Amino acid sequence: MAELLHILVDTPLPGVRRITLNRPEKRNALNNRLRGEVFATLEAHDRDPEVKLTIIRGAGAAFSSGYDLSANNTLEQPYHTAGGLGQWARHVVEGWFRVWDLAKPVIAQVHGYCLAGGTELATACDLVYVAEDAQIGYPPVRLMSPPDMQFHPWMMGMRQAMESMLTGDALSGREAAEKGWATRAFPVERLEAEVLAVAERVAKLPTELAAINKRSVHRAMEAMGMRAAIRAGTELQALAFQTEPSKAYMSRFRRDGASVSSLLSERDAAFRDYRERGDEKG
Repeated sequence: MAELLHILVDTPLPGVRRITLNRPEKRNALNNRLRGEVFATLEAHDRDPEVKLTIIRGAGAAFSSGYDLSANNTLEQPYHTAGGLGQWARHVVEGWFRVWDLAKPVIAQVHGYCLAGGTELATACDLVYVAEDAQIGYPPVRLMSPPDMQFHPWMMGMRQAMESMLTGDALSGREAAEKGWATRAFPVERLEAEVLAVAERVAKLPTELAAINKRSVHRAMEAMGMRAAIRAGTELQALAFQTEPSKAYMSRFRRDGASVSSLLSERDAAFRDYRERGDEKG
């Protein structure tokens, strides 16, 4: 594996590997290099007989603020995806299903902001444990498009999905657990210990049986149409980018921190949340 630039890997317990997204200065924004490192590391863990499961967490103040809008994400994508309109959405959804299709379980440990693409990464994991005060949301629905990975109705039901899509508002970690997106919520100071306690229990299962158990749940969701619906959603995401409001907004993006920061603040100012909460700048 190439030298790791944007993630850290450690072994907190026997059989348990942990990936830490390590761009805290960018709130762990997902560029192609980071995504590629996560996928390569997870695939290496899937082949390693010493590994029973993987935990993914974020360094610094956030799990992940989403895709890195200051990067040119059309370049150096970590795997090929057929081109044309909607290529990006198809590309990232294919990546999240790579996590879904691993034999070994993956646990997301979520604190702070978990936004947009960050929610997609967490959703792709098998278990999701969150800090009670985490902020989980998809604000790009306000001026850009629906999600690349349209998991909301599957994970939280029609009514919450509709509210999330029509407001872009965040859920707290506690709310996300109550509505079914997260497995459980804990006070932030207990989150790591609780995740490790669950990981230790999962690691007691034989690897072969854990893989079949995981697959049995996924096959049930697939039989109900989850995979097909999420893939179909990528075409709607592409369509949204052809609307006049979305094109006007996206045309103003420049790949520098000041421009991106200003436009995200403009997006959220009327809602007074995320970057514009008043108590902190996200």
